[in-house]
Amino acid sequence: MTTSENGAPRRRLSPRRRAQRIRAVQYAVLIAAIGAAVMFADWSQVGRTFFDPGLMRDTVAHGLWRALWNTLVYTAGGFVIGLVAGTLLALMRLSDVAPYRWLATLYIEFFRGLPALVVFMAFSLLPLAFPGLAMPWPPYGTVWAALGIVGSAYMAETIRAGIQAVPKGQIEAARSLGMSSGQAMWRVTLPQAFRIMIPPLTNELIMLIKDSSLVFIVGLSAANFDLTKFGRAAANSNVNITPLVVAGLGYLIITLPLSIIVRRMEAAASKGR
Repeated sequence: MTTSENGAPRRRLSPRRRAQRIRAVQYAVLIAAIGAAVMFADWSQVGRTFFDPGLMRDTVAHGLWRALWNTLVYTAGGFVIGLVAGTLLALMRLSDVAPYRWLATLYIEFFRGLPALVVFMAFSLLPLAFPGLAMPWPPYGTVWAALGIVGSAYMAETIRAGIQAVPKGQIEAARSLGMSSGQAMWRVTLPQAFRIMIPPLTNELIMLIKDSSLVFIVGLSAANFDLTKFGRAAANSNVNITPLVVAGLGYLIITLPLSIIVRRMEAAASKGR
């Protein structure tokens, strides 16, 4: 308890009351910001620039679904490569052979530290460094390899953590049944680890979907445009941002269901503990 200027006792606010006041101030600031945006924004101009109904219809009718399909194909291939490579890297990180651990650590730290943009730029310039080099199934092979390299570095750490989360008693029980260490890993540890890793791996998939927006660097024909490249091309040709907004909504069509699935799996896992 403190005293006011006239000497009268003044009660201190309880932590709960203080939190309520801070929350009230935050709500007031948010409401004021929204009110200012409503009052001062030129909504007719916003509608014409970002949400033109005619351009929305044209964008959806002329190539959006093909671009969305290409985005899914790019992401799926990159995820499969990243998952396989990430599993091998995780096993190398856990290996008793020191050079394996060193190589895996170097790879993981290097590609986790590089922006995905740099990886895509490097792949686009490979034919200049190695004349005659050609990736199979262009442009899909190039995109899959670049996304797989980016994803594998992150997935490796997720998979390693999942493997280490499996109780050691499971491995010891498998070894007592006559399994070798490799058999115990593939038949006992990894199946249990992947059940643990499904939510974080789904988050990695969402990140790869967004990283696929960088595929424009490798050079694409109109038939191979991903959502971002398609939206940018349509926005430039129409001098309007609406197609890019529609392309962004295409990403939400893919990622929002995945995010909901992740939250439900995490909630189910927390209840099962």
